Amino acid sequence: MKQSVAAVCGILFIFLFARPADSQQTSNWFPFHGEDDFSPSEIDMSHWLDKPAGKHGFVLMDKDRFLFEDGTPVKFWGTNIASELPFMSSKEAETWVKFLSKYGFNAVRFHKFTWEATDGFNSTVIVPSAWEKFDYLCNALRKAGIYYGWSHIYGHRVLPGDSSRLLAFNEIASTRFPWSHLNGTTSALVNFAEDLQNLNIELTVNMLNHVNPYTGLRYAMDPALNFIELQNEDNIFWAAIEESLKQAPTYRKLLCRKFSQWLKEKYGSQENLLKAWNNEGLGDGETLDRQNIYPQPNHGLFSWEYEQAIKENRPVKQHILDKAEFLYREQVKFYQRFVEAIRNTGYRGPIVGSCWQAGTGLTHLLNLHADYLTGYIDRHNYFGGGEGHTLKPGKFSNASMISSIGSGLFGTGLQQVSNRPFALSEWMSLIPNEWTAESAPIIAVYGMGLQGWDASYVFATDFPHYTTTIQAPWGGIYNATSPTQLALYPALVNMICRRDVAEGETVVNRHVYLPDVLKGNTSFRETVVQDWDRKKIEGNFPLQAMAAGKVTITFTDKPAPDNIVDLTQYIHSREVYSTTRQLMWSEQGRGYFTVNTPGTKALVGFAPKKSVQLGEVSLQTSNEFAVIFLSSLDPGKDIAHASRLLLTTMARARNTGMEYNNDHTELLSTGSSPILIEPVNVIVTIQRKEKPVVTILDHVGRKTDKTIPVKNNTISFNGAVYRTMYYLIEYQH
Repeated sequence: MKQSVAAVCGILFIFLFARPADSQQTSNWFPFHGEDDFSPSEIDMSHWLDKPAGKHGFVLMDKDRFLFEDGTPVKFWGTNIASELPFMSSKEAETWVKFLSKYGFNAVRFHKFTWEATDGFNSTVIVPSAWEKFDYLCNALRKAGIYYGWSHIYGHRVLPGDSSRLLAFNEIASTRFPWSHLNGTTSALVNFAEDLQNLNIELTVNMLNHVNPYTGLRYAMDPALNFIELQNEDNIFWAAIEESLKQAPTYRKLLCRKFSQWLKEKYGSQENLLKAWNNEGLGDGETLDRQNIYPQPNHGLFSWEYEQAIKENRPVKQHILDKAEFLYREQVKFYQRFVEAIRNTGYRGPIVGSCWQAGTGLTHLLNLHADYLTGYIDRHNYFGGGEGHTLKPGKFSNASMISSIGSGLFGTGLQQVSNRPFALSEWMSLIPNEWTAESAPIIAVYGMGLQGWDASYVFATDFPHYTTTIQAPWGGIYNATSPTQLALYPALVNMICRRDVAEGETVVNRHVYLPDVLKGNTSFRETVVQDWDRKKIEGNFPLQAMAAGKVTITFTDKPAPDNIVDLTQYIHSREVYSTTRQLMWSEQGRGYFTVNTPGTKALVGFAPKKSVQLGEVSLQTSNEFAVIFLSSLDPGKDIAHASRLLLTTMARARNTGMEYNNDHTELLSTGSSPILIEPVNVIVTIQRKEKPVVTILDHVGRKTDKTIPVKNNTISFNGAVYRTMYYLIEYQH
């Protein structure tokens, strides 16, 4: 007989209004025990995966969504596995598959994994023996219902065997970037240099033509390969290209020669060029005859000029427009060459150009259009964190995305194009920000749900288990295996797989006519503020719209005014309701949002002491901040009828001994293991006739022998006493 655990708070009033732990006190926080256990448990999502991957045929783009060839729609909730990790042993591969399956990942983005994976002499040659481990992993993922995509080129490293094929091998091999991992690569310069493009293309084609001995398929014919990315975080407007050109004079001459020839064809003579450019924009000694006119490929220049034109209410200067158009057309030519080569192998799945935006205004739109012509739209963004890529004492951003609709990761969706799928293939809320648990729910509920995003790949999963500290073992702040991330995924995957959150109606659609962009039309007034990997996007309309319905960009075949609906019908007393009426985002206080669907009820954010009614369910927490999800564990039944429900709770997490200053703007000490979890107190009322049995689950979702009393359909969950994030609610029919 199971042991009954009495609520120590006694009276419900005392429980509800008990003062939450002080922000500097963790005396009632409990140690996290995330064991490497893949035995059956209540949070195991492996049976939700549609096995094997590829059973429905290739993934195809159908306007703004992904469909399999047999018409089955799909969304991808995935993670990044980077560097040499895909070349793991078969034993490690099986562990990874069990881990990914348990937490519901149905897709993996293999990232920058070809740097050390060729024959060591030719950068494009695939050695079957070297790829055998990768082949085994892909087949194991395939059998488990997990798709895989290639983000294989993040700067293609040239090798001695490439020397005879390049205009200036030594220049490329000697290039040095501010980021050492890109040293000696084709990065940046590849966007206009055909000889470098040939290397990237040949490597990709050779990979696609490689036969996986475990599947018997060339990768080009493998429907489990759900995307190919042409290049990671690169485009012709990338600011680093100018530094590369200084180190590669042969390629600078090539770029100038191509631009000069383009100008010659457009203007015919130096005299006409000077007249069109109003005697501006040429460096000393730059002429058409010398073929040395430099197009200044740095989005900073174009963004500044675009913004100045707006401020001064004047046209964008013609030399800026010509330089931008030339660079854009070079980018498109590269992508078209690349796509044609991939399609010639027989690959039918989605392709993405790159995942990197290009500043503000002119170059942003031209780069977005180049990606639009290539395939679906993919972007990266990060939020929070301090200086650098490792956790260390110092100043940091402790803002909450929930406190400002459209901020942080969510604002990345302002680049969503109306008739293309949209993906966020790298994202993370970065420690020591205390509210990192808000990020995955925002992406899953408002991104994948209301906005209709089609793929998410959290960055990154370096180990097939929880880490013992909130940072990765090497100190990294990009850690998807922290409990504020991974522990929430079963509830989020459950919601996404059942498609609980409906896509909203389009409430804002900005129309962009490319010929107007090329003429310097400055009606597009949105700005991008970039701090390395972190981007902040601001629109020229109320960003509350993103909590009401879909916000898109449409590239049109003729000029058209933007469509922006009257948002007042969705905003009441600082509460923004979705067009579906399933979601509500409150801007009161520090902000919170709720989810009210048949299969998922949730409260996320800062809502202490608020009683939230969500259909037949009410939630009330005393925590300053909390993430609370009540989910049906039955794929075919809602909360009102399912026999098994999962309650998932999460707040903050810290290392033991982790310390902040008084206003939580500076980390004083990083602390060490074990991770401490802030307990969540919540009262849940579920209006059903049957009386449930409520069982405490451990930190990996296994049943314990402890139950919680139920009184009048109400259950009081005291996290400080029960010391867990998971609870199972079972009804006997």
